[in-house]
Amino acid sequence: MQALSMRYLLFIAGMGGLLYGIDVGIIAGALPYLESTASVAWKLSAQQLSFIVAAVLLGSVLSSLFAGAIADAIGRRWAMVLAGALFTVSIPLIALSDGYTPLLLGRLLQGISGGLIGVVVPLYLAECLRAEQRGRGAALFQLLLTIGLVAAAVIGLLQAQNVEGATQAAQALPETARAAAVFEAKDHAWRSIFWMCLAPGLVFTFGSALLAESPRWLVQRGRIEQARTALLRTRAAGEAASELRAMQAATGLPVHGAAAGAGEPTEGDIAAARGVVAGRGGASAIRPAGAGAAAMAADDRLLSRRYVLPFLLACLVLACTQATGINSVLAYVVNILNQAGLPGATANMADVGLKLLNAIMTVVAVLLVDRKGRKFLLMLGSGGIVIALLAAGLLFRSAESEQRDVSAIVAAQARVDTLSLRLDAKTLKALGAQGGSAAAPQLLTVTYSYGPFTNVQTRRSDDPALAPMVLSREDTVQPDSVIGAFFRRLHLNPFADPAEGRDAPLKIEQAQIGALPSVTHGWQVTLAICLFVASFAVGPGVCVWLALSELMPTRIRSNGMSIALLVNQFVSTTIAAVFLPTVGRHGYAAMFFFWAGCTVVYFLAAAFLLPETKGKTLEEIEAHFAR
Repeated sequence: MQALSMRYLLFIAGMGGLLYGIDVGIIAGALPYLESTASVAWKLSAQQLSFIVAAVLLGSVLSSLFAGAIADAIGRRWAMVLAGALFTVSIPLIALSDGYTPLLLGRLLQGISGGLIGVVVPLYLAECLRAEQRGRGAALFQLLLTIGLVAAAVIGLLQAQNVEGATQAAQALPETARAAAVFEAKDHAWRSIFWMCLAPGLVFTFGSALLAESPRWLVQRGRIEQARTALLRTRAAGEAASELRAMQAATGLPVHGAAAGAGEPTEGDIAAARGVVAGRGGASAIRPAGAGAAAMAADDRLLSRRYVLPFLLACLVLACTQATGINSVLAYVVNILNQAGLPGATANMADVGLKLLNAIMTVVAVLLVDRKGRKFLLMLGSGGIVIALLAAGLLFRSAESEQRDVSAIVAAQARVDTLSLRLDAKTLKALGAQGGSAAAPQLLTVTYSYGPFTNVQTRRSDDPALAPMVLSREDTVQPDSVIGAFFRRLHLNPFADPAEGRDAPLKIEQAQIGALPSVTHGWQVTLAICLFVASFAVGPGVCVWLALSELMPTRIRSNGMSIALLVNQFVSTTIAAVFLPTVGRHGYAAMFFFWAGCTVVYFLAAAFLLPETKGKTLEEIEAHFAR
C-alpha cells in the first residue's frame, strides 16, 4: 500500500511536469498556423504574436511571485489543484477565441498555471520524498516535462499533416476558393492543437485532489495527527515517527504522544533540525544548547551569508538557464527550421525528433546526476550549448548575408501611407528576384513603422495562399491601453503613445529579399539545434530543478523558490517577447550569438561558483554557505 501511494504521488507530480512541458511546447506547432490566420483575420502585429507566445511566460512570472505565499496559505495539494484548474479553463478560452484579447488571456492563464506548477510541485516533492529519493523525484519531474514537449510536438505534427492534405486537395480549386480552404484548414489546426491538451489538465486537477497534504506544511500548521497520517501513507511506522519528531523539532514544537520517543526536543535538537550549523574546513557541528537563543537568532537573519549567497546563486543559475534561449527555441522551433530551409511538415517532424531527443537525454541525465554530480553535468551541458549556438548562428549568418536590401523599391510602392503587395511573379521581378516554378522560393522581410509603432512582416513566394502583405496605420498603431495611459500620467511612458503614431508617415525601415536556404542548410541547422537540446537536457534541464530545491535554505525555501523562479520566468518572458521583432530586424544569427554569450557566463558560474551537492543532505549544503 505504501509503495502504491508513493507511485501515485510520483505519477501526479509527473503529470505536473507534463503540463509544464505542454505549456512551453504547445505554441511551437500552433504558431505557424496562428500567424497565417490570426494575423490576417485579426490584423495582429509581430509584437502581438510575440506577446501571445510570451504570455505563458509572463503568466508564470506573475504566479511565481505569489506561488510560495499561495502554497503556504492553502497548502501544497490545493495549490496544485488550483494550477490544474487554471490550465483546464484556459483551453476552451484559447480554442474558442475570436480575437486577440481572449487568446492572450487564455495564454496568460496557462502561464499562471505553469508558474504555480514550477514552484509547488518541486516543493511538494522535496517535502514529501525521502532524502535518497529527492534527486530522482526532481529528475522525474523534468523527464515528464520533456515528455510534455514531445506530446505537444506530436500534436503539432498531426495537424501539420492535416493541413498539408487539405492544401493538396485544394490545388484544383480556383485561386479565391483555394486560399479560403487553406485558411480554414490552418485556423482549424491551431484550435485543435489546444483542444487536444485538455485531457492531461483534467487528470492532474482531479488527481491532485486525491493526494495527501505535505506533512511538513501540516506540522507548520500544528496539525500533527494529519501529518502522521500523511507520512504513514508512504513510510513504515517507525520511519514516520522519526521524521515527525524531526519536523516538530524543526518548528520548535514539543513532541507528545506516540511520536515523543525520548521526550521533547532540546534547543540543540531544534537547531540541528533547522540546519543551524557552523563549521570550518568542511566539518560541521551542531551549536551546543548553551549557545543560547540569541546566538541562534543572530545566525538566522535572512540577510546573513547562509541565506543570501545560496539564494543569489540559485537565482543566477535559473536566470542563466533561460538566457540560453531554450524556451524560445522550443516555442519557435518550427518557424526557425522553416526559415533555415525545411518545408512545413518536415519542420514539424524535426520538431518531434528534437523533443524525443530531449526526453531521451533527460533519461541519460537521470542516470548520471547522482553519479557524476550536478556541477559536472552543468559544465558539460553549458559547454555543449555554447558550441551548438555558435554553429547555428554561423549557419544563419551565411544565409542572411545573401539577402539584398530592397527598401527603396518597396517604399516606392506605398500610396497614402499604405502599402499592399503580393509576392507574385510580377512583384518578384520588380524586386529584382527570379519568379516562376523553376526559381528558388524567395523570402521578403519588411520592417516598417508609424512613429513609435513598429512591425515586421514576412512573405514567402511558395505560400499556397499567397496572402498579400498589407501595411496600414490601422493595423499597426494600437489603441491606447489602461496600463499605457496610467504610466504616461506618471511620466514614465514605457508604452508607445497612439497620438504620436496617428499622423506619422509610413516609414520602410528595412526590406530584404533573398532565396530561402536549401533543405541541406535546414538539416545542418537542425543538427546544431539537436546538439543544443541534448546538451541542455543532460545539464541544465535536470540540474536547474535540483538547484532550485537544494540550494535554498530551509527557512526561505518556499518564498525563495518563488523569487528564483520569478527571475527565471522574467528572463524567459523578455527573450520571447522580443524574439520576432529582433529576428525580423537583425536576423536569426543575432539571437543565437546573444544566447551563446549568455551561456558562456553560465559555464563560468557552474565552474567557479556552484558547490557540488551530490550525496549531501540539505543541512550539509546549508552548512557550506555558513562557513
